[in-house]
Amino acid sequence: MADLSNLRPPEGSHRDTKRLGRGPGSGTGKTAGKGHKGSKARAGHHGPGGGKAHFEGGQMPLQRRLPKRGFTPLNRVEYQVVNLYQLDALGEGDVTPESLKASGLIGHASRPVKILGTGELTRAVNISAHKFSKSAREKIEGLGGRVEEIA
Repeated sequence: MADLSNLRPPEGSHRDTKRLGRGPGSGTGKTAGKGHKGSKARAGHHGPGGGKAHFEGGQMPLQRRLPKRGFTPLNRVEYQVVNLYQLDALGEGDVTPESLKASGLIGHASRPVKILGTGELTRAVNISAHKFSKSAREKIEGLGGRVEEIA
């Protein structure tokens, strides 16, 4: 009767791995089947299963040929931008990152939001956001709305 204690693979279905570099009697000793010297005998050669990343046969690699410009700071803050004309299309009530997310104007309520002054507002609104442009702040407060910056 077969159970877990006496299970065996079918005859001939399992082949032992080739043990390389185990002496002259094994047939794959010394150079371990790689021949003598040359790039294919080295670690990280260009053949199947290996290759030096970005090596182009001695040609100047692409990442070194292209010009490097600019600087990307590690602590860069990327704001989600909302314009005043988009806020005007929203219904009544206070505007918060959560309400902007619910209306589909921003993708994430947890990421910082900046309100820009493009377009016009037709009503007074109370807006909570992380940043406001100067023109947006003036237009909102000019209509009697309130601006609250989230820290």
